[in-house]
Amino acid sequence: MSSIGYIFSRMLKKSRGCAIADSAIHSTSKVESGSTVVRSRFDRHSFCGYDCTVVDCDVGAFCSIAGSVTIGGARHPMEYVSTSPVFLAHRDSVKTKFSKHPYRWRVRTTIGNDVWIGEKALIKAGVTIGHGAVVGMGSIVTKNVEPYAIVAGNPARVVRMRFSKEVMEGLLKLQWWNLPDDELRRLAPLFPEPELLLRQEGLL
Repeated sequence: MSSIGYIFSRMLKKSRGCAIADSAIHSTSKVESGSTVVRSRFDRHSFCGYDCTVVDCDVGAFCSIAGSVTIGGARHPMEYVSTSPVFLAHRDSVKTKFSKHPYRWRVRTTIGNDVWIGEKALIKAGVTIGHGAVVGMGSIVTKNVEPYAIVAGNPARVVRMRFSKEVMEGLLKLQWWNLPDDELRRLAPLFPEPELLLRQEGLL
């Protein structure tokens, strides 16, 4: 009985659909239901979990974005007398307009290749997260993240690096995420052993 309930719940969750506007999602990538993606791009073999918000963002290849993650978003004019949209020209949730000052603040957020972002993480607009980085669940990222760094906390700080300096440099030279699928199939058996892979390719 419980398995039937589970299946029904999953079907209901997936049936909500997702909202994608002015974005390019690679055919091998996936945006799960409940998520909103606006003016963004997903490269190949990446996925975005349930109930995410991704705005003005470039997501690399082979990225794993867990559920309830927020990336990018709007900014209110803190330098004006008021931060309220009732003084701005664009449409918003409130209908009243005392003035219509033009205000658009759009910066791009960049998520590198092979990045893993944990559940309920918040990524500030304009931040760059380097290749191979990991963002811990619930983290609030307000600054750029180095390639292969593991960050966590509020604000997010480096916990440790995923690999040694030599391995990280080798992987960044290899740029395996840019290789064609056939080449990746050849290399994939060695993915559990980064050093062996890099030695085979003459990069370590």
